[in-house]
Amino acid sequence: MKTDVLLGLQWGDEGKGKVVDVITPKYDIVARFQGGPNAGHSLQFDNVEIVLHTVPSGIFHKEIINVIGNGLVIDPAIMRTELEEIASRGVNVINQLLISKKAHLIVPTHRIVDAAMEASKGKAKIGSTLKGIGPAYTDKTGRNGLRVGEILAPDFKIKYETLKKKHVELLKQFDFEYTIDETDFFKGVETLKQYTFIDSEYVINNALKNGKKVLAEGAQGTLLDIDFGTYPYVTSSSTVCAGVCIGLGVSPHSVGEVYGIFKAYCTRVGSGPFPTELENETGEKLRKIGHEFGATTGRPRRTGWLDLVALKYSIMINGVTQLIMTKADVMDTFDTVKVAIAYKTETGVTDEFPSELNSTTEPVYKDFKGWNTSVSGIREYGKLPKELKDYIEFIEHETGVPVKIISVGPNRNETIIRQ
Repeated sequence: MKTDVLLGLQWGDEGKGKVVDVITPKYDIVARFQGGPNAGHSLQFDNVEIVLHTVPSGIFHKEIINVIGNGLVIDPAIMRTELEEIASRGVNVINQLLISKKAHLIVPTHRIVDAAMEASKGKAKIGSTLKGIGPAYTDKTGRNGLRVGEILAPDFKIKYETLKKKHVELLKQFDFEYTIDETDFFKGVETLKQYTFIDSEYVINNALKNGKKVLAEGAQGTLLDIDFGTYPYVTSSSTVCAGVCIGLGVSPHSVGEVYGIFKAYCTRVGSGPFPTELENETGEKLRKIGHEFGATTGRPRRTGWLDLVALKYSIMINGVTQLIMTKADVMDTFDTVKVAIAYKTETGVTDEFPSELNSTTEPVYKDFKGWNTSVSGIREYGKLPKELKDYIEFIEHETGVPVKIISVGPNRNETIIRQ
């Protein structure tokens, strides 16, 4: 069997959590492979509304095993709250969730270092969620980090104190006041001890050998990838398909279908370039109708038209085999819908995504007639308005990849699956 992959093609917030929840019944295992509590995967079904930050989005399907892979960074304090909320919904989380011994821990001083470094940047802030993600990954690559498996070691407290001391020394270079509160961290550590820690690379690969179906769930989005995103306004991990091999320990030839999720328009949280951004009434309308506020941070998202240049770039990087379009219903009342098909730059017109975007980059748009009707109640592709089908089929033609799923609302059942 192969590991199928589901990941975002924009700057995150594409609706990955909902879609994972929808397609999970096809799988035996759902596994997160990168990121941490900076993720906010929103699920709605059966009068349940919940945002998941670290736990995979297949957790509400009782027969499915969920795995937190080695590529993640885990904040035990946040994790404890999340696990308690999931358990309060009747889920036997301890039986359904496995955690890689090699996943790294976010300690309280990681969050303080994150805040101090972000504050020191002034106007050059990158828009960090201040969850300690970046410093935790820095310690991982610097070989100073703490891993989940070490929680059970007799010298864990000593290792923790050593890492904390390094952070305190580092913080001396910043003019930043702080206090270290460790109470929730150690409560979270005790909670994690109740769970099964695994060598996830063996669990995943043995499952594949035994004919089990695995879905790798990404967080953030391709344009936030540490290598291929709009650097330096990116996250600290590999959000692209290649990150699955690193974050779960599977080989490239074990990757099967690659589902790429994108919104029918674009959004971005925090700083960084955004060529199609609409800083006007149209952008505000998209934000209001789409409820575009960060699930993790609560910050208002920047909004804009669909960027086909960026989308084709993301499809290329990831080897996407199937597309999933979300939030088509948000544009139900627009007379005109635009898509950026190229960029005007200082050196001419291009349809390639540049390594550096700047304020002189100007999108070239193609206009589409809006559908001006509600699509949230539609469950068959053939019943969609012609204008929306024209929009979808243009995207398919330009990208060369079929749009197999269209989300027309936040709820699990507000989904069209094309056969």
